[in-house]
Amino acid sequence: MKYLFSACLALSLLFGATAHAEPIVIKFSHVVAEDTPKGRGALLFQRLVAERLGGAVKVEVYANSSLFGDADEMAALQRGEVQMLAPSVSKFEAYTKQLQVFDLPFLFDDLEAVKRFQRREKSRELLRSMAGQNIYGLAFWNNGMKQLSATRELRAPADAKGLAFRIQSSSVLEAQFAALGAQAKRIPFGESLKALQAGTVQGTENAWSNMAAAGFDRAQPFITETNHGSLNYMLISSSSFWQSIPYATRSELEAIVEEVTAQVNEDAEELNRRGREQLLAAGQARLLSLSPAEREAWRSVMQPLWKQYEAEIGADVLRAAQTVNRR
Repeated sequence: MKYLFSACLALSLLFGATAHAEPIVIKFSHVVAEDTPKGRGALLFQRLVAERLGGAVKVEVYANSSLFGDADEMAALQRGEVQMLAPSVSKFEAYTKQLQVFDLPFLFDDLEAVKRFQRREKSRELLRSMAGQNIYGLAFWNNGMKQLSATRELRAPADAKGLAFRIQSSSVLEAQFAALGAQAKRIPFGESLKALQAGTVQGTENAWSNMAAAGFDRAQPFITETNHGSLNYMLISSSSFWQSIPYATRSELEAIVEEVTAQVNEDAEELNRRGREQLLAAGQARLLSLSPAEREAWRSVMQPLWKQYEAEIGADVLRAAQTVNRR
């Protein structure tokens, strides 16, 4: 009887300790507004985790660079100060060159082609390409196609000559604007509007939803609808943190990630449509639409970058990307 009582007491203490165990905390930091595809995705992930994992996992979301900015977030992840990020794929250049495939201008005909590529096995391999460097790719989040904005009309490639454009940290994007005879300056997203207003740069590239959320039309009177590249994020954690989560909990989290990713990518298309309409309705920026021939002129100037970066990205990755186009 004494042994039975002791065993029951031990089990009671064990379950009591488990019930009152501290939750796993996931600090999710990002640099954009909450009403953007990435911002809404972070909040949806937070809500679904709270609903399905109760007190076992707690997600804290820090938007608008309120915890870490563009320049600091990757180091913060490696130090364990945040557990989840969704940086633009351009941010991974220091860890792998293969993801530069997403920055190549006019490589993908449209967003549908990007989505087809992301379903290919080669794209899935890219998610795990940095695992050995403590970066664990969970999913690709899309934010639509990029447009050009500037202080003057950009209808032909030569119109960009001499201007300075704000870019993300990317060698491919630097080369893209060099091909136009323009400068490129690496500036964090949160500082972009100030740089445009101050005249530090005279143009930028971004998706409609980000342009609208950041109010770029206050400084950019012209927007050219080029659809020249895709803006993609990779949802990541650190390999050490993610693998430390108990298997059952980790499986639940990965199922939630898959569900959120589908919703983020669907929302991105709607938010970009809405962002485009918002900017046009505001009337502060004039939209320039390119004819097929005009767009082809831009593509011809930038297409040599595909060959220039083939060795770094990998011919197999480039082939996989090109085969998803329908033409």
